Amino acid sequence: MILHGYWRSTAAYRVRIALNLKGLEVADSPVDLQTGAQRDPDYLALNPQGLVPCLVDGPTALSQSLAIIEYLEETHALPPLLPADPVARAKVRAASLAIACEIHPINNLRVLNYLRGELGQPQDALDGWIRHWIAEGFAALEAGAGQGPYLFGAAVTMADLCLVPQIYSARRFGTELTRYPRLTEIERNLLALPAFDRARPENQPDATR
Repeated sequence: MILHGYWRSTAAYRVRIALNLKGLEVADSPVDLQTGAQRDPDYLALNPQGLVPCLVDGPTALSQSLAIIEYLEETHALPPLLPADPVARAKVRAASLAIACEIHPINNLRVLNYLRGELGQPQDALDGWIRHWIAEGFAALEAGAGQGPYLFGAAVTMADLCLVPQIYSARRFGTELTRYPRLTEIERNLLALPAFDRARPENQPDATR
């Protein structure tokens, strides 16, 4: 397997955690989003969207982080990242999508570049935009977080793989996190696990300071 990603991409961060939890060996192939490497013809041939991550497994190239995680779940069953019960599984997926579809996409690099460039918005407006949408999403996640060490009890789920990278992004942009004590408690519990710790952005070979 080859993982094409970027050290600070929250979507790639989710997939790194999944690969670590599943105990899968993967070769890293960094894609520098700051230099526009995601638009190189060779990379677009793998992933026409020009986004990260992209997981190559043999002849297959897969994009979109949650699709990749579900592929890993279906091809490497242990440890499970989705509950067996259909209702519980749907709730985990809903929380995952609340982050991956409602918070993250409108705050990613290409959206911010459009706001900055085409719409002429200053950096302070962009920072306010980012914090607003993170706060809206986190308020709902805080209210819905269950009991136990993780978002859905005693087992790590796909929703936890989405939460930790999003909190990393929230801190990066100065989001006030004291309003979300349950989420930050869960984050501490998760980052104590080796699979999450190894996946931290600062621990990646392409990380810059």
